Amino acid sequence: MATLITCPSCKSSFALEEVMTDDIKKELRAEMIAYKSKKDKEVKELEEQLSKKDLEINEKISAATKLQEEELRKQILKEADSKLKFLEEKAGNAELEIKELKEKELEALRLKNELDEVKRDMENEKKKYFLENSGKLVDEAVKKEKENFELEKKEMEVRLEQQKKQVDEMKKKLEQGSQQRYGETQELALEETLKSSFPFDIIEEVAKGVKGADCVQIIRNEFGQECGKIIYESKRTTTFIMDWIEKLKADMRSRGAHIAVIVTKTMPKDMDGFGEKNGVWVCNFLEVRALAHVLRDGVIKVFNASKSQQNKGDKMQLLYDYLTSTEFSEQWKAIREGFLSMKLSIQRERDTMEKLWKAREKQLEKVLLNAAHIKGSVEGISGQDSINMSLLDEPNEELASDL
Repeated sequence: MATLITCPSCKSSFALEEVMTDDIKKELRAEMIAYKSKKDKEVKELEEQLSKKDLEINEKISAATKLQEEELRKQILKEADSKLKFLEEKAGNAELEIKELKEKELEALRLKNELDEVKRDMENEKKKYFLENSGKLVDEAVKKEKENFELEKKEMEVRLEQQKKQVDEMKKKLEQGSQQRYGETQELALEETLKSSFPFDIIEEVAKGVKGADCVQIIRNEFGQECGKIIYESKRTTTFIMDWIEKLKADMRSRGAHIAVIVTKTMPKDMDGFGEKNGVWVCNFLEVRALAHVLRDGVIKVFNASKSQQNKGDKMQLLYDYLTSTEFSEQWKAIREGFLSMKLSIQRERDTMEKLWKAREKQLEKVLLNAAHIKGSVEGISGQDSINMSLLDEPNEELASDL
């Protein structure tokens, strides 16, 4: 709460705090003005000191710059003097080199003139030699060109033959791949046909890359007994190869099968329909189901017949069974076929050698006859028979006359 003071004269009142505040404000304002004027004076003095120092620094920098410029000018003049001396030395060396080059140029011109003269002499000698031996040179050139042509021709023929072989090999590989896929389709169809037609039999697929037939049919009767085997070979080519028969017969013996069947797209030339060919049955894919039924029934009947003869126990009967068995028959066929093949091979070799000897005998007669004609012509021209042109020794002349 403010403290009021009343004037005794005029009786007016005023607050004591207001009077004291104004006095304080005046004092503070005066102090502030004095402090500001003091600081302004200090700043002014500091600025004057800074300006003096700037002048001193600028003077020092200008002095240092002048000194550096003087040293740089001296260094540049020194380097220019050294470069001038180097260029003068180089110019002197260049003059010497130019002089030496001129001398070498004159020497080269002299040598060139001598070389041209030698070349003219050589050209004249070549022309003279060519005129004297033109015919011989032409013949040699023609002979050389002919030899080169023959060599190039032979090389081209060899390259062409190599290219043909490469093309043929590529064709064979492509055809082999396509034929292999083409044949595998029929193999799978054959296996499916046999499995669906004979569900109680075992149809074994021969793995790819294993030597032998494509599949084997293990025949079972109504009691589940194994009665025999039939092997099948699938072929789907445009030609029938007779070697397939011998190969399949050998495979039939090694597997202990009773019957072998070739299912082929192309029949042998002497067969219009299915049938037996050298101990192997041959048919197409449409006939294989019916043929398999017939052959299977035959194997089962043979098995049943052999089962009825099992308990006789007589050695003669066993021997008879062996001699009448498929195993003995096939083995004897193999022996007979090997014997006939060897006999035929020997006969062919004999015929070939006799034909070769006969051809050589005719050639020898032709040589001796022409030699006799030449000998007679030479003796008729020379008028003497002292020239020995006989192809045979003296003791063999009678043999020559006989030939």
